[in-house]
Amino acid sequence: MDYAAFKKAYTDRGVDIARRIYLENQPAISIKKEKTAVANLEKIFSAVFSITYKKGFQAMSMRDLSTKTGMSLGALYAYFPGKKQLLAIIQAQGRAMIKEALETFTAEAQNPLENLRAAIRTHIFLSELFRPWFYFTFMEARNLRAGEFEAVRAMEEHTQALLTRILKQGEATGVFRQGNHDLTASMIKALQQEWYLKRWKYTRQKIGVDEFTDYVLAMVERFCLVEST
Repeated sequence: MDYAAFKKAYTDRGVDIARRIYLENQPAISIKKEKTAVANLEKIFSAVFSITYKKGFQAMSMRDLSTKTGMSLGALYAYFPGKKQLLAIIQAQGRAMIKEALETFTAEAQNPLENLRAAIRTHIFLSELFRPWFYFTFMEARNLRAGEFEAVRAMEEHTQALLTRILKQGEATGVFRQGNHDLTASMIKALQQEWYLKRWKYTRQKIGVDEFTDYVLAMVERFCLVEST
C-alpha cells in the first residue's frame, strides 16, 4: 500500500477528528449545534498548530488564539475552560488516532513480515496525513501534567510493544533473526518519528513519503530478516 491508497482507505472510513472531539466532549461544550461546533473546533485546532509551531504552546495566550481564529475569548471558552484542557484534548485525540489506525491497518496481515510492514507504513503515513497533530503531540508532551504525561508514555510503550511483539512472533516462526527486539522496536520508532520531526531535511532532498517509507522498510527488513541460504 502506498500513501495515496492509505489516504483513500483512511478517508473512506469517514474519520472526522473535530466531530469526534465534539461528541466525546459534548457535555463540556456549551455550543449545541453540531455543525457550528465542529467547524469552530477545526478552526481552533488549525490556529493552535500554527501559533505553537512558531512560539510553542506555553507561550501562546488565549488572546493569540482569539486573534488567529477571529473568535472572541468568550466564544473560545464555550469549547474548553482553559489552555490545560485544550492541551489534554489534543493529546488524547492524537493517542486515540494512532492506536485505532494501527489496529485497523494491521488487522489483515497474514504473517509477521506483513504485520511489521503494515505497522511501519501506518505510523509514517498517518503522520503524513496528520503531521500538525503528530508534531504538536511530540513537542508539547513535556508540558503535560504528571497524570497526562503518564498517558503519553503509556501510548509510546503501547506502540513500541506492538513492534516488539511482531518481531518476537517473527523470530518464533523463523522469519526474523534473534536479537534485542525491544531495542530494535525503539530504533524503528525513532525512524518513524524522523519523518514528521525533520521533514524539512527530506523536503530539501526531494524525498517523498513513499520513498522514505520504502527506505525504512528496506533497512528494517535487511536487519531483521533471517538470511536465506
